[in-house]
Amino acid sequence: MALYPEIEPYDHGMLDVGDGNLVHWETCGNPHGKPALMLHGGPGSGCTPHLRRYCDPAAYRIVLLDQRGCGRSTPRASEYGTDMSVNTTGHLIADLELLRGHLGIDRWLVWGISWGSVLGLRYAQTHPQAVSELVLAGVATGSDAEVALLTRGLGKIFPEAFERFRAGLPEGERDGNLAAAYHRLLESPDPAVRERAARAWTDWETAIVPAPPRSVERYEDPEFRMGFARTVTHYWGNDHFLGEGNDAGVVLRDAHLLRGIPGTLVQGSLDLANLVGMVWRLHHAWPGSELVVVDEAGHNAGAPGIVDALVAATDKYAA
Repeated sequence: MALYPEIEPYDHGMLDVGDGNLVHWETCGNPHGKPALMLHGGPGSGCTPHLRRYCDPAAYRIVLLDQRGCGRSTPRASEYGTDMSVNTTGHLIADLELLRGHLGIDRWLVWGISWGSVLGLRYAQTHPQAVSELVLAGVATGSDAEVALLTRGLGKIFPEAFERFRAGLPEGERDGNLAAAYHRLLESPDPAVRERAARAWTDWETAIVPAPPRSVERYEDPEFRMGFARTVTHYWGNDHFLGEGNDAGVVLRDAHLLRGIPGTLVQGSLDLANLVGMVWRLHHAWPGSELVVVDEAGHNAGAPGIVDALVAATDKYAA
């Protein structure tokens, strides 16, 4: 089952969400179809045209947005003066509600990849009346355990890359919260310090999450690299702004709030985030969810088997 053909938006705009932020949105497919919201990863990756192709354009009104600070939204996190204090999970959830009201949508299917799955899950837990279904891939919950795995635990599997990653930090900060330490470098007034930190961060991400060529190419864009690294470390270094108790996982703790919302979780068997078992635990704590494990696939929504499962899920929910 392949992705749907490439399409162009029939409408788009910039939504004023407050705090000096304008969020870019676009709609594709059938203006009268079932609404589907597509949430990109990162945090800070921004949308690509690829995300328009996971839903049947004849059946769905497909909505994409660039979350605060990235893509075509302004101001960009890559700009040194951009205030990151108004870029949190709570702000992004409020932005989704503003966009839903702006577009006159009652309920929508929420699709998310990686960080987009964290945001989609928390949005559904706090606004269940707005979510008809969830379709999530490369599933994450934003827990401290997942951040610890991705910033330190995988160092045992990728020792050479991890040594380079740690070496990018001042000697006294190599044993604490590595995401927070890198974020401090990315807030430095010295542009050379910021650039070295952004490069070191994306080099580590590339080492632990084998990415498709289009993603690697984006890391070679200095503006994208800076905005991405600054946003990811901002979230990872602050418990994803999910509140107290996130060491055990706030999203997992509140899985019961998803009762009544059908969901499909699509996970590659080779996704290293599986090492903490979070997607399995989420599935068993969420009544009505379906877990699809795709063999020989990693953390990549574009992998053939994962594409098949995601498109099958949106086709099923189209009815």
